[in-house]
Amino acid sequence: MRLLPPGPPMIPPDVFYAGLHKVIAAAAGFITDSEGRVLLVKPNYRDHWGWPGGHVDEGESPEAACGRELREELGLSLPVGPLLVVNWVDPLDDRPMPLVHFLFDCGTLADGDGIVLQEEELDGFGFFTAREADALMPSYLAARLRAAQAARTAGTVVYLSP
Repeated sequence: MRLLPPGPPMIPPDVFYAGLHKVIAAAAGFITDSEGRVLLVKPNYRDHWGWPGGHVDEGESPEAACGRELREELGLSLPVGPLLVVNWVDPLDDRPMPLVHFLFDCGTLADGDGIVLQEEELDGFGFFTAREADALMPSYLAARLRAAQAARTAGTVVYLSP
């Protein structure tokens, strides 16, 4: 057996972890109507539409965050199904660090009945085709939408990065 000579002292865990790269985690629900149109919401703090969802809280899994956000934003308790898309998003606008976004399949709603919008954050909701959504969201979100549609159809997970 060969041992290396002792190296420098071990880095304390708090120092080690404080020096690691930071990433924000977010989760959302991919919900469609019976015609395959995607449920999108219009936040009042953003100029584009997106999925119901939000940031993952401390001690919370992305799946749990998705379910919580659907209850908070839409008043719906839907089963959080399989993961469809994981999207790495580089720092953007006023967000100085990268984001990893988890998009879960949360099934189909016949229509918008039962949705109660969280008025503090949302101005509206609607069901849209991918083509209609192109005009409502930035291109990286439109790519995530199409990836989610393909993943749901294929029964797989898609990883997106810039």
